[in-house]
Amino acid sequence: MQTGLKITAFAAGLAATFGSAYAVGGAVDPAVAPKGPSHQESQEGHGAKEGGAAKQEGAGEASEPPGGLQVSQGGFTLDLDTPRVEAGEPAELRFAVVDEDTSRRVTAFRREHGKDLHLIVASSDLTTYRHLHPERAADGTWSAPVELPKAGGYRVFADFTPDEQGAEGVTLGADLAASGDARPEPLPDAERTVTVDGYEVTLDGALRPGSGSELKLEVEKDGKPVTDLQPYLGAYGHLVALRAGDLAYLHVHPNGEPGDGRTESGPEVSFTATAPSKGAYRLFLDFRHEGKVRTAAFTVHAGSAAPEKPAPHDGESADHGH
Repeated sequence: MQTGLKITAFAAGLAATFGSAYAVGGAVDPAVAPKGPSHQESQEGHGAKEGGAAKQEGAGEASEPPGGLQVSQGGFTLDLDTPRVEAGEPAELRFAVVDEDTSRRVTAFRREHGKDLHLIVASSDLTTYRHLHPERAADGTWSAPVELPKAGGYRVFADFTPDEQGAEGVTLGADLAASGDARPEPLPDAERTVTVDGYEVTLDGALRPGSGSELKLEVEKDGKPVTDLQPYLGAYGHLVALRAGDLAYLHVHPNGEPGDGRTESGPEVSFTATAPSKGAYRLFLDFRHEGKVRTAAFTVHAGSAAPEKPAPHDGESADHGH
């Protein structure tokens, strides 16, 4: 599996921090006719599609705004039918991807990493992260249950590739509000090792602005390397990164995949990523072991040296749901 990334942003004065749910749609007839070259040309600057994500070009090159900064891009619009929920209460997110040329809901998607569409919800302070699994109805309406633990601003990211000849990946973003008494939290400190559900996950490598770099994450449990990670969304790990302040979105896929003859099932999962700028980011690693998906979260600073590996400790894990 090749490495790729997408970058997305939420421009609403958000707290500085870093910070997917995938859906299996029913078998329905395509609702969108191929757009041809005009759609592909509209994606230039967004990055070439590679492994289900867009490859960031050099930092010095002019480009269109990154994916996810906008509710409409590349001829498609994210129509979020649930812009507000009640904090701490079960709710259902409903949305659709609309083709701007036809004003019809899109029902035909190219499957990427086993899913038709990837959905993420993150709080503006990046302390809450949800990798949801929506389902699509025959009319193109997607829905997913969600319960957000605290009041405040959130961003919804829809990451997909239309099932059209020559189509590239698109990431759209829309604002979501959870009503109640909002109390944003500070960005967690940058640490090399975090603990989640008894697993210790260590990050090796630095995120560089404008240049691809390798990020290695090693999983241990009870002081022993975990060598039997289970595939999750076609890989042994799934990494999402969000930039502090605007929630620029990097969707990074691992270097290798299960069954390729060279990728081991742990303890290390490797990714390649490019930061769009200097600054603070939040990384979210999803991994599956013993039948359960867990999320380890890290704060990193692009353009700065990676923190020293600390002694074992009870690190911080993201508030998450699968």
